[in-house]
Amino acid sequence: MTHQPLYAEKPWLNHYEPDVPGIIDYDRICLPEILISTADNYPEKAALKFQGYQITYRELKSMVDRFAACLSEFGVGRGDRVAILLPNLIPCVASYFAVLKIGAIAVMNNPLYTDRELEHQLNDSGSKALITLDLLCNRMIDLRPKTDVRQIVYTTIGDYLPFPKKLLFKIFGKKKKLAATVKSAEDVYRWKDVLLANYADPADIELCFEDHAMYQYTGGTTGISKGAVLTHGNLSVQVQQLRAWFPGFSPSGEIMLGALPFFHVFGLTTSMNFSIYMAWTNILVPKPQPDALLDTIRKFRPTFAPLVPTMYIGMLNHPDIQKTDLTSIDGCFSGSSPLPVEVIEEFERKTGAVIVEGYGLTEAAPVTHVNPFAEGKRKIGSIGVPVSDTACRIVDLDSGETDVPVGETGELLIKGPQVMKGYWNMPDETAATLKDDWLYTGDIARMDEDGYFYIIDRKKDMIISGGYNVYPRDVEEVFYEHPNVKEACCIGIPHSRRGEAVKVFVVLKEGQTATPEELMDFCKIRLAKYKLPEEIEFRVELPKTNVGKILRKALKAEDSAKRSLS
Repeated sequence: MTHQPLYAEKPWLNHYEPDVPGIIDYDRICLPEILISTADNYPEKAALKFQGYQITYRELKSMVDRFAACLSEFGVGRGDRVAILLPNLIPCVASYFAVLKIGAIAVMNNPLYTDRELEHQLNDSGSKALITLDLLCNRMIDLRPKTDVRQIVYTTIGDYLPFPKKLLFKIFGKKKKLAATVKSAEDVYRWKDVLLANYADPADIELCFEDHAMYQYTGGTTGISKGAVLTHGNLSVQVQQLRAWFPGFSPSGEIMLGALPFFHVFGLTTSMNFSIYMAWTNILVPKPQPDALLDTIRKFRPTFAPLVPTMYIGMLNHPDIQKTDLTSIDGCFSGSSPLPVEVIEEFERKTGAVIVEGYGLTEAAPVTHVNPFAEGKRKIGSIGVPVSDTACRIVDLDSGETDVPVGETGELLIKGPQVMKGYWNMPDETAATLKDDWLYTGDIARMDEDGYFYIIDRKKDMIISGGYNVYPRDVEEVFYEHPNVKEACCIGIPHSRRGEAVKVFVVLKEGQTATPEELMDFCKIRLAKYKLPEEIEFRVELPKTNVGKILRKALKAEDSAKRSLS
């Protein structure tokens, strides 16, 4: 490989906040020990709140210990896999830490996945037990014979609610389809029943940084979902990196908005695990729609909010924003996809908080870059600089080996202690993604002279129109500047002369109107001719993942199917 000296010099270190270290002396403590430490130091501190019901760190640790005993009684031990299929509920947090406590491996699953997708992940991981929701349990009972799953434990939204919500849930839960009757089946247990059972305490397991902690599957919306092997070390150093990055936020002093789904590594790390490491209170939001987010902010006054762009956009465009005081929020973190500049500025005006954009990927647990928060130099539109102990390079797209000069685009490579061990049972995919300990991200990026990085686009999403490279983000940013546009997503479509052309899917703000011609006129003075859309299609909404990321590939597949029929 050919290396540019500048990347090795790490110019980004010059722009760290004064108290943020370039190198961290890591405490070699795994997540279950972190929970024990937090519970010992802050036993009566509220750990989790759900709809006004709260449990303390002492109670959370007790719940984890009791469920760990249950899993051990089931025959689950070191190295066994346990699947968790839950939204952001108290049992989701407790079961995850119980799995890790006994040396087993957690496999987080998206509750919105189809049976086909779940069957693949359960079988690929070899999961022996499953924790899920009553609303999903009958499906999982039917799916179980096709997998190695033996025991199923189910919880319900009504398990942890304050009075009188608990009473109302018993009366109306099933009518409102928030609860379900689980059919009788062997080895199917209620969550609250197993917590009350008198199981023997499992033997103490000594965990080390090299042990597998979880298999985190990459998005299974297209192709085969891959299980990234994240170790206890990956997860521990990541929360320590985050703490180092935000030195102004003190232990036990903040309230976390737990809106990012914990089954996704972004929410799992930056909300669930980080909150426990910092001894913060986490307000759980299982369905992070704009009305639920605004209601949670009004009632519980969170101070720290890791969110994704669609959540910011959704709140700003919701009528309840007018009656919601957002000023409790001191710090915001945004990732998953680019956050339009206009959204950053409007949200910061309403909160007085600072939003720092960052970047990460499943294979890196996930955070690798963040903008400096308080006293550092924040560059809007940039994903920021590599976090402590993280090295980065930009290499040419052809060979993937030669470093490109500052300011030029290429593929982003990352190296750091948060990077995965590899993909579970996929040696060829691992070898293609990890080379000489460098993680090939598949993202096209550039670095400026200060060491700040900018994601241009996914390598696979780049549109080549008439020989010119068109990056969807460049086009989308222009649409977001239009006052009537709420969301935009750009794809490449076949073109007889240019090979590919640009198509943009647009969602307008409520009560606003626009025509394709008007939007085209808006673009003409802001985009080069080869970047101008060939087609503009209006939608009521765009398909998204549970994390709120717009599914560009789903739109491409939809559009391609329509064209094949025409």
